[in-house]
Amino acid sequence: MRKDRLNVYFSAGLTAELAALAARRKVTKSAIVEAAVASYLSPDGADRREAAFVRRLDRLSRQVERLERDVSISTEALALFVRFWLTTTPPLPDTMQAAAQAKGRERYEGFVETLGRRLAKGQSLAKEVVADVADAPDPDRLPDQGVG
Repeated sequence: MRKDRLNVYFSAGLTAELAALAARRKVTKSAIVEAAVASYLSPDGADRREAAFVRRLDRLSRQVERLERDVSISTEALALFVRFWLTTTPPLPDTMQAAAQAKGRERYEGFVETLGRRLAKGQSLAKEVVADVADAPDPDRLPDQGVG
């Protein structure tokens, strides 16, 4: 079979990698370059690239689904807490409203400060829950908090 001669230019680093691969595989550099170009030009190459994209998209879809699930759980937990708090907290008499609002502002500022510190450190309640459950002697039971 007749072969045409082509002159191509590679960077020094790529040339060194090509030479090392040829030595390891005990084939000529021309054979490696010819196989690479044939692979690039083959219709299967497009199929392989498409398959790689599909795998990446599938992985991203699963990650988005997990995020959606986590956000749903967080929203539901917050809604249950607010509902519980609203149904169990008695209204304050008018004489105590101002003091309660001042105390509420103080507590909220402390909450925001604590939240900022935890976020800056990379802490999360989810990580703490996993760690607490992992430290529990029985994995089906949360650590005993002395309640009950």
